[in-house]
Amino acid sequence: MIQDNNKQDEMEKLLKLNMVEITEKTARKIAEKLRDELEKYNHYYYIKNDPLITDAEYDLLFRKLEALEKRFPSLIIENSPTQRIGAPIEGGFNTLQHGEKMLSLQDVFDYDELRDFIKRVSKDLSIPPGEIDFVCELKIDGSAISVVYEDGIFARGATRGDGVIGEDITSNLKTINTIPLRLQKAKDEGVPDILEVRGEVYLAKEEFVRINTRREEEGISTFANPRNAAAGSLRQIDPGMTAKRKLNVFIYTAVLVPGIKIQSHFKMLEFLRGLGFRVNPHVRKVRGIEQIKEYVESWKDRRKDLSYETDGIVIKVDKFSLQQALGQTSRNPRWAAAYKFPPEQETTRIKKIIVSVGRTGALTPVAELEPVKVAGSTVAHATLHNEDEIRRKDVMIGDWVIIHKAGDVIPEIVKVITEKRNGTQTAFKMPDICPVCYSKAIRPEGEVALRCPSIACPAQQFEKIVHFASKGGMDIDGLGPAIIEKLLEKNLINNVS
Repeated sequence: MIQDNNKQDEMEKLLKLNMVEITEKTARKIAEKLRDELEKYNHYYYIKNDPLITDAEYDLLFRKLEALEKRFPSLIIENSPTQRIGAPIEGGFNTLQHGEKMLSLQDVFDYDELRDFIKRVSKDLSIPPGEIDFVCELKIDGSAISVVYEDGIFARGATRGDGVIGEDITSNLKTINTIPLRLQKAKDEGVPDILEVRGEVYLAKEEFVRINTRREEEGISTFANPRNAAAGSLRQIDPGMTAKRKLNVFIYTAVLVPGIKIQSHFKMLEFLRGLGFRVNPHVRKVRGIEQIKEYVESWKDRRKDLSYETDGIVIKVDKFSLQQALGQTSRNPRWAAAYKFPPEQETTRIKKIIVSVGRTGALTPVAELEPVKVAGSTVAHATLHNEDEIRRKDVMIGDWVIIHKAGDVIPEIVKVITEKRNGTQTAFKMPDICPVCYSKAIRPEGEVALRCPSIACPAQQFEKIVHFASKGGMDIDGLGPAIIEKLLEKNLINNVS
């Protein structure tokens, strides 16, 4: 779910609530409700890979709880979401303990908050802001991992888990080609006896589309975004399934590096690159708020051109000695922050819902929208995946909805604005027959999609030929959907053979 502008304004006001005017008894009730909500959203996000709300809405709820606990420290309990770093461990994997705790980052959402972070760092270090070196990096929207090397050889790897203990996914990580199994010898420092690196595993936008298209064809629920797809891929019981997902990685830091005399984060990234790790090429060392703002602004639009998703900029104090002096809280390092880009979402109306037929016969409802520009392109259609998804999101024909591009690629409806309903909206029901060949539709056991069972269905034949001729198939230059449609219309072809 995503809040409309009015509701978001209400949440913003709540976050700026004058805590002097609230009693501890009232604060306790609000905190309990917020904890219950956040725990539920955590479970759906991390365990079920099925987020119920957007990151922006979750952040607002989380910060409200933080504000309450800050005003009334007696409200803080051990199992509060604000005291927990990551996701709980789910059964099915052995566990591994991280050499050092994997902390999350403090989020900042505007330049005022970023300026406050810089001022706090400057004050705590007693160094003018313009004399402190920071490192700016793209915040990759993926799944955090930890990998340990012993004598230069890949030894084991884990998910982030709860920040202290993660799930042992060594076999799955070994399937990712960009994670070296043996380290190269660094020019100056050599290979350390033991090295623990942290990184972000992600799916490229194109691969995300391919996986979701395949899952939709097979009648399996699709992933909400590339981050969930990456997390789900890492936690496959069969490493062979992980290997098929074409995961990638960027390594962003190292811990447990005995004998190495590197004194800054920027130099450490260069060292890791020299060992053969894939380090993001867009890292930049800066000084002061203006240079940080310049870096952030340069990526606000340009990030759409990247092959992977990024949802913000990470800002870190460069020198390790200064990081150590600043220390950390139970949840966050005090020397780093993540500037979050505002989510790109637009409001539009559903004109009608049509049903398309895929090459495997899957019937997919598609919303026809009043055209609206999202993330640089005009969107007039958005997939609704299946009937269960329509029911879950409570979508009706005529609804006003908020849309975004999942993975910056696939137009998707993420919330219905029920407040705008006026009684003219109508419910949608999936057809009992194929809309193209009129065969009776079936729903195979265990699947979420209805299917057309006829192998002679013209729509299936069209999609099969398109798939056969596509870049991922035989890559037949010049044979696109428009030409294929004309050839079929004139009966010049009727199947792949």
